[in-house]
Amino acid sequence: MTEKYDRLATGERIRARRRLLGLTQEEMAERIGRVPKYYADIERGNCGMSVETLLALAKTLDLSLDYIILGEGKDGAEAHKDEVAVILDLIDRCQDKRRDYAMRLLKLFLAALDE
Repeated sequence: MTEKYDRLATGERIRARRRLLGLTQEEMAERIGRVPKYYADIERGNCGMSVETLLALAKTLDLSLDYIILGEGKDGAEAHKDEVAVILDLIDRCQDKRRDYAMRLLKLFLAALDE
C-alpha cells in the first residue's frame, strides 16, 4: 500500500481524468471555484491542495480521494462499471416476468431522464 503523497503523480491523475472528460484547465478551474493558474499548478504538481479543493476535484472528476491522492482505489469509471455489474446481476436473478417488468421500468426511467 502506497502511503506517500506525490504531488506530481497526483497532478498527472487529475490531468488524465480532466482530459478524459474533455474539459479544459479553465473549465476545471471554474467548476472547482479556483483561478486557472492555481489549477494549472495543481496539475503540474507545483503546489498542494486544501481539503476543500480535493473534495471539489473528487466530486467534479468523479474520483475517490484515495485515487486522487495515492493512486489507489477505484477511479470513477471503475466504480461505475462495478455499479452497472451489480444492477445487471440483480436483473439476471429475477424471474422472467419480473425481469421483463424491471427492464421496461428502467427503459422508461432512462427515457424520462433524456427529456
